Amino acid sequence: MKTKSKTNIGLHFLLVGLLLASASSCKIKQEKESVMNVTKKDFGITIDGNPVSLFLLKNNNGMEVEIIEYGAIVKSIKTLDKNNQLTDITLGYDTLSGYEQDSYYFGSTIGRVANRIGGASVIIEGEVYDLAKNTLPDFGPNHLHGGNKGFNKVLWKGEKFENEKEVGVKLFYLSEDGEERYPGNVSCEVIYSLNDDNQLKIDMKATTDQITLVNLTHHSYFNLSGEGSGTVLDQEVMINADKYTVADEDLIPTGEILEVDSLSVDFKMQRTVGSRLDEMQKTKFKGYDLNYVINHTEPGKLELAARADDPASGRIMEVYTTQPCMHFYTSNFLEGKPGKGGKQYNQYGAFCFEPQGYPDAPNKPAFESVELKPGETYNQVIIYQFTNK
Repeated sequence: MKTKSKTNIGLHFLLVGLLLASASSCKIKQEKESVMNVTKKDFGITIDGNPVSLFLLKNNNGMEVEIIEYGAIVKSIKTLDKNNQLTDITLGYDTLSGYEQDSYYFGSTIGRVANRIGGASVIIEGEVYDLAKNTLPDFGPNHLHGGNKGFNKVLWKGEKFENEKEVGVKLFYLSEDGEERYPGNVSCEVIYSLNDDNQLKIDMKATTDQITLVNLTHHSYFNLSGEGSGTVLDQEVMINADKYTVADEDLIPTGEILEVDSLSVDFKMQRTVGSRLDEMQKTKFKGYDLNYVINHTEPGKLELAARADDPASGRIMEVYTTQPCMHFYTSNFLEGKPGKGGKQYNQYGAFCFEPQGYPDAPNKPAFESVELKPGETYNQVIIYQFTNK
């Protein structure tokens, strides 16, 4: 009886050992099968002779994101559709020279100040700063997206990172005092990260040594059916905003904040982009080019800002942000410019969701300020999350 008992005990421990070894082997196998990583590649030389790197981010679901150091630009976002087909859903170019010549801000980081500043002039601490009037001749003598050479036209320095939860790239840029006529040395950091929830997170930070203005945003053009595949007029949009900032014919805010109820700008309930576009086409800006005030339960909290749904591909994109506002733009002025693979990018061929601070805030005392002071840290987050059905 004792011998039999010892034999059974021995077999028991042998079995347990085998199971543990098997589990360990499976765990190692699973770890080896993970494809979440970042790859750094060369992406060309700028016109003034500086090398530019591209960072390819991959998660375990097949999603891929390409980011280049020039302009801290998102070159591509590839996601799966309902048929498990991987497609690039952002407009852009195949080469660095395309981005150097670009006037549409494809995939760009926008700064120092996103959107428009009326009259291209601001007063900071009693001093007048005259900025570049880069919306001439069509939209008056105003300032747009940081000036003639905004953050989308400068070279950032990228460093890749990987951990168990996400992979990404940190990009750094020092905007020197007087750049585009803004005061203060502003140290900027934009962190792109991708996780297995198919979230592309953009964490934007800045500090300054003088009182200045900072209002950053991201400017990808999205077509959930695939870049260059036609218009987005049948794609559906929901914007979590009860109000919007009224703008004049040059898209400068008047200072009014009105309810969207029953107007053509009302996207509280999901509807197609083209459902009321005819009303917007009568305006000088030919479509949607408006700033919405996001419904925040508390200031600075990460909230759902918008959702886009493409019935054709089954792709869904949700946008979350800490920013108080979001600009919605329907690529009204694309005119057949060739993009990736020579595809033509036509009017209404994409839309932009641009979370941001209030436009023209320096000239509108009632709007939340975009001033940044020494000792403070500007920190805003944007998350684009992708699913399919």
